[in-house]
Amino acid sequence: MALISMAVLTALTVLTGLSITCLLCLEPRQIRRTASEFGPRLRTVAPYLGAAALFFVTKRATHEYSVELSHALDWDITAELYAIEGEFVADLQHAVPGATLEFFSVMYMFGFPFLVVTAPILYFLLPSQRHLKELLIAYLLNYFLGAICYTLFIAYGPRNHLSTVDGLMYDFYPSTQDLTGAVSANTDVFPSLHTSLAVVVLVFAWRSRREYPRWFPIAAFVTAGVVFSTMYLGIHWLLDVVAGAALGVGSIYAAERFVDRAEGDAERGQGREQDSVPDSDEEDGITSDVSD
Repeated sequence: MALISMAVLTALTVLTGLSITCLLCLEPRQIRRTASEFGPRLRTVAPYLGAAALFFVTKRATHEYSVELSHALDWDITAELYAIEGEFVADLQHAVPGATLEFFSVMYMFGFPFLVVTAPILYFLLPSQRHLKELLIAYLLNYFLGAICYTLFIAYGPRNHLSTVDGLMYDFYPSTQDLTGAVSANTDVFPSLHTSLAVVVLVFAWRSRREYPRWFPIAAFVTAGVVFSTMYLGIHWLLDVVAGAALGVGSIYAAERFVDRAEGDAERGQGREQDSVPDSDEEDGITSDVSD
């Protein structure tokens, strides 16, 4: 029951955040136009949605086998991570006021899924689907490379390795562990996918700041909270965060190259030109890469 309760609470919280963000960032005419072009737009991004969905279903179906293989390989790098960075996370926990625990727990549990869900919805509402295509490929690459690392390497977070680090969120809100444990193993540490995917969303928010000027500060605030919370809560090492940030940036670069090849360089130029049209233009003057 605790797992179901946490899943429902997460869904409701993300939906609330998404609704508020849409109210702040969208204009009614965007929604009307998206409704009128829903079918063509969906067909445009369907191969990308299909590839992402197929991967996530496969990943979920093979999760237990991945964990078993990881333990069979037994390449535990936890000691190496600690040897490089030492007591950084412990010092961080001691330096940050305990009154912030609720805030950073919310960032970790709800801020992360809010970012991952809100970004593709906002980009589907743009006339050009270029941002969405690249975002979906970046998501897929993050999870794919992350799954490889989690299979190859066993790494326990600071809360599991150091007596000087507390598992703050899990100690004070034990029901949160039911949800996180259902989607990942406690050795899924290096790199931090919370960091990598949050960084991906942040970079895309920066790129789309002309279309959505209010989305970037929202994404920046939540991303900062998510990334910091992974360390403050004792879940990830600083090295996990650094590796996650590098993975996020690298996946964006690779996604651009992939979509270039899939769509053609000419379409890329056309899509960027379309995306550069300010949202405040007259509706009839906005171009689209969707064709009926």
